[in-house]
Amino acid sequence: MSMTRLATPPTSNRWFSSKRYVHGGGGLSHKIRALLRETAQPVTVVTSLMPDLKPTSPSIQSRPSLSTFHGATLSSFTSISMTPHHLVAFSLRVPSRMATTLRDLSAAASFSSTHMVINLLAAPQAHAAILFSRPDLHSHPFEDPDIQWSLSPDGLPILHGCLGALSCRVVGAPWRLNDLAALGDKLVSKVERTRDSANVDDVESELFIAQVIRVEDVPKAKGVVDDSLRTLPLVYHRRGYATTSLNFLLNQEASTKE
Repeated sequence: MSMTRLATPPTSNRWFSSKRYVHGGGGLSHKIRALLRETAQPVTVVTSLMPDLKPTSPSIQSRPSLSTFHGATLSSFTSISMTPHHLVAFSLRVPSRMATTLRDLSAAASFSSTHMVINLLAAPQAHAAILFSRPDLHSHPFEDPDIQWSLSPDGLPILHGCLGALSCRVVGAPWRLNDLAALGDKLVSKVERTRDSANVDDVESELFIAQVIRVEDVPKAKGVVDDSLRTLPLVYHRRGYATTSLNFLLNQEASTKE
C-alpha cells in the first residue's frame, strides 16, 4: 500500500537508510527514534472513566460512581496474542491520569468485565488524535463538537466513525519500563541500575497488557460528507498523520502462490 499524507509533518520528507543512523551522530535513543519515525504506527485512543473507588457500603461491591470520562492517544499499541487469549499491549507515560485510572481499575474489585475501550482511529480522525494527546490544551475533549461518541454496554465511551473499537480489561499490574531488573532481567548490571535510577528527568513509561473482551459495533459519524476514508486507518508517520491507499506495491496474491 502507498501512503497518503493527511497533515504536513514539521520535518521535511527525506530518503532514509538505516546506515545513516548506524554510523551517524547521536546516541542510541536518537537512532532508535529516527528509525521508528520511518515506520507507520496505528493511531489509537483509549477511553475509560476516572472512578470513585470508595464503596458506599463495606458490604456492597458495585460499579464505582462516575466522576468523568477520560481518553488518551496511545503512542504505542499492538496485538501480541490471538490464542489462547486475545491480548493487546500498549504503553503510557507516567505520571498520567489514564495510567492511574487503569491501574486503580485493575486493582479494584471487579465491577465490570471491561476497564477501557481502545478506539482504532480512521483516516478522518486526526483531530481526535490531537485532542486526546494534549490534555494541557484540551482538558474536555468529549465536549468538543467534532467528537461524537456513545457508550458501550459497559458504559465506556466509543468514538463514532473510528475504524473499530475493542472493549478490554487490564491483565495484572502494569510493568514499569525504567527498571529492567524488576522485569526479571538477570543480566542488567549494577552500573546500569544505578544509572537508570539516577536519570530522574527521563520520561518513564508503564506497559499495560489487556485482554480483548468484545469487538464493538461502531456507529458512523454524522455529518461526514465523504465516507470513503472511513475504512482506512489513521497512522503516524514522520511526525505527521497519514493514511494508506489501496495501491499495492506488489501483486500479493500472485507472490503468495509462488
